[in-house]
Amino acid sequence: MGQMRGMGKPLASMGAIAALGVLAACASTTLSNDGAVSTPQPAATEPGTQIGTGQVRVALILPLSAPGNAGVAAQSMKNAAEMALAEFKNPNIQLLVKDDAGNPQNAQAAAQQAIGEGAEIILGPLFAQSVSAVGVVARQRGIPVIAFSTDASVASRGVYLLSFLPETDVRRIVEYQISRGKRSFAALLPDNPYGTVVQAAFQQDVASHGGRVLALERYPADPNQLAGPVQRVAQVANQVDTVFIPDGADAVPQVVRALIAAKVNFKRVQLAGTGLWDDPRIFSDAELQGGLYAAPESDGFRNFTARYRARYHQDPVRTATLAYDAVALVAALVKTQGTQRFTEQVLTNASGFAGIDGVFRFRPDGTNERELAVLRVTPNGGQVVSPAPKAFRPGT
Repeated sequence: MGQMRGMGKPLASMGAIAALGVLAACASTTLSNDGAVSTPQPAATEPGTQIGTGQVRVALILPLSAPGNAGVAAQSMKNAAEMALAEFKNPNIQLLVKDDAGNPQNAQAAAQQAIGEGAEIILGPLFAQSVSAVGVVARQRGIPVIAFSTDASVASRGVYLLSFLPETDVRRIVEYQISRGKRSFAALLPDNPYGTVVQAAFQQDVASHGGRVLALERYPADPNQLAGPVQRVAQVANQVDTVFIPDGADAVPQVVRALIAAKVNFKRVQLAGTGLWDDPRIFSDAELQGGLYAAPESDGFRNFTARYRARYHQDPVRTATLAYDAVALVAALVKTQGTQRFTEQVLTNASGFAGIDGVFRFRPDGTNERELAVLRVTPNGGQVVSPAPKAFRPGT
């Protein structure tokens, strides 16, 4: 499943997105690596439940009975979907909630069942393999999918991802550094699928902005094998402006300590990362203070959390905003777009949409773009140094 993250008013309270022109507003959220959960065995698909009494049927497929964190996240996302309906004024939709138990076969069966029950669009699933399985069924029937996986490889025409994609974090932090005249980079990346995705985006973004990558090293999960990659980056550290370490709080502190031991001076070289740094363990680490990372601004998630807590007497998981925004978006499109509500033209409108975590839009290839802030690591949390744009630039 992965890591997660978090702007402004909820979609449901924005005049049903009527203030969008055709849809001239915007949103966001984060996960990181899908699938750190063992694959459960296929289970019989349950009939599911319904939320709401509207005429337009919308499927919501989540791993509600999956073990561990996956099931916890799924229940929180279901609650957020229910909250979105409750906060939207007279939503004309009915959610058909289906449990895929985190399993692709179950997800495909759930999609078939929901389409048979009249679903016009599918929200979910959460995991990459399940998204692929659902996409096969949905494409055959011309039903669009808004899924929650962070694996861009499962996006396709008609299968849109409403997640925090690592590529967006990379682009934002690279563009910010380039805008400050910082053009020389080194990177230490985890030797895992997340690192592979980030590496490709990083190399492309630096090159496209006229920058240079002087060193790029991958490191394994075993901290005993960190010395070689760290030394090779340290050798060029006096020639670079930025050292980029896109990893989470389990790894970044020890990588930074190893670089400091190798005489890298982070008072001269800027330390930078991705939204995985939006973590209390990062903020509390003295050696990471002043580091920069890209993520949504926190106000939206903080407000969402307060409303969620008042309703359910517990805190939401970070990905819950994905489900909220998906349901609020669908309700708004039903209210404002008539029979064209779920067409490709409407869903990929260049102006985008506004949600909990800021502005977002879907690309025709199924991936998304988000406007993120750049934040500095401080003991009190992420401090915004470059605010998230409130709208996409015309023509981009």
